[in-house]
Amino acid sequence: MAPIKLTPRNLTAFLGHEKCENYLLFRFETSLGEGLRAFLYLAGLAYCFIGLSAITNRFFRSMENVVKHSRKVVVTDPVTKVQTVRYEKVWNYAIADITLLAFGTSFPQISLATIDAIRNIGSLYAGGLGPGTLVGSAAFDLFPIHAVCVVVPKAGELKKISDIGVWLVELFWSFWAYIWLYIILKVWTPDVITLWESSLTVLQFGLLLLHAYAQDKRLPYLSLPFTRSDRPREWVPEEPSPHKHEKLIEDYSDLHQVADLEGKNAVDIYSIHSGDVIGASYQALPPNEDNSSAEPAQVLRCVNNVAFLSLWREQFVDALMFGSHKLDNIFVRWARVVWHLLLLPWRVLFAFVPPYHVAHGWIAFICSLSFISGIAYVVTKLSDLISCVTGINSYVIAFTALAAGTSWPDLWASKIAAERQTTADSAIANITCSNSVNIYVGIGFPWLIDTTYNFFAYHEPLRIEDAGGLSFSLLIFFTTSAGCIAVLVVRRLVFGAELGGPRVWAWVTSLYFMLLWLIFVTLSSIKVSGFL
Repeated sequence: MAPIKLTPRNLTAFLGHEKCENYLLFRFETSLGEGLRAFLYLAGLAYCFIGLSAITNRFFRSMENVVKHSRKVVVTDPVTKVQTVRYEKVWNYAIADITLLAFGTSFPQISLATIDAIRNIGSLYAGGLGPGTLVGSAAFDLFPIHAVCVVVPKAGELKKISDIGVWLVELFWSFWAYIWLYIILKVWTPDVITLWESSLTVLQFGLLLLHAYAQDKRLPYLSLPFTRSDRPREWVPEEPSPHKHEKLIEDYSDLHQVADLEGKNAVDIYSIHSGDVIGASYQALPPNEDNSSAEPAQVLRCVNNVAFLSLWREQFVDALMFGSHKLDNIFVRWARVVWHLLLLPWRVLFAFVPPYHVAHGWIAFICSLSFISGIAYVVTKLSDLISCVTGINSYVIAFTALAAGTSWPDLWASKIAAERQTTADSAIANITCSNSVNIYVGIGFPWLIDTTYNFFAYHEPLRIEDAGGLSFSLLIFFTTSAGCIAVLVVRRLVFGAELGGPRVWAWVTSLYFMLLWLIFVTLSSIKVSGFL
């Protein structure tokens, strides 16, 4: 189809719209000028994104505590009868990357899409915010986050993927997710989604988990013949805690394991949270040898004296404190003051999240996701109002502002992994797995809700109002993503690693990734707006 010429008539049709009678909190908002309303709603949207950045660090800490949870395994020597104790990770390395990391950091987009689907339940047409945000978020994950991660390592430092087999499995399912989405949108049942198509979409997330686990365990007939180089035992290396109480509680579970062994003919090891231990997962020590400089029971009594409520109270104190930073530049000092005041309401609100040391971090993890869902709901309302007031297509808002804002946890998690891990596995796995989660769960689950209701209530499928624009964005994304992966492969062959390397080439790669993102956003926005 020939492109539509940009004439005053087309421009008026694009920008022209009736007065928006919807409002966020108070009806008097409709009496304000549309320009002022648009500015206020955009400011509110930006402030919600600041809130996402504030909750991300707490969410990330809780996730770390969940991942490093270990279980005790006792091995008895059949000859000497000496019991040797070791601690194994509860979470498989690859499964933790896909579920806790990728699913958790994609939760803002998943929440937004689910809320959008629930709001549209009973309608024959799917909402536009959810799918548009998730496809736009996939582009943001692949291009800008790669652009950040490639320059994060120090000058000359190289960080490569240690388990190339698992990465290839994750990459395959990531690419297949978008091929599958295009097939069900334009090939099998054009412009509609059936119940079985949405069910198969969600089911493929389970297949991804099984395939990644089989590859990680090198199961015969189910895994690729790639060897695995050394990788860290921990998801991220430990950092010294600024608070003595926090450090004491972090070691509580380890000390509890030591106390369990006291008085038994068993051998303990201290490789649970050690980044230096590589190789054997346990070692045999003489049964009567004391490998601790302090009595475990005495240390445990000291830990028990630390009240968790006191630590929780300290979170509120820390939220209110500005911090003692000596800055000579008055402009930098005032910038920090303004930023602190902006974050203050969010920091106080998120201080209600219990300390991430309790229950291996699960309570804080779930509470953090609950707060993220609440912010996603407000973001959905604001996005609707911005589209209503300005007349901008909701898909355009989803591709740009919503995709970038809700992808902040993805960016933060990959950046921290690229900084603190010795390999690039989790930093890049978070990107590829988040894209898979976006389709299989973020789009599949909301569509499953709507198609199930429509099937039993109307015996009708779910119709996609702008399937042409969405499928066009999928094609653009697939094309540009091939260029992104090709550069990663070239960096692996030339520099021996995907991240870091010579500073100049790292920045050149970063700018190239950002250019791909701009191409995707520009072409997708033009298409859904009707100018292409």
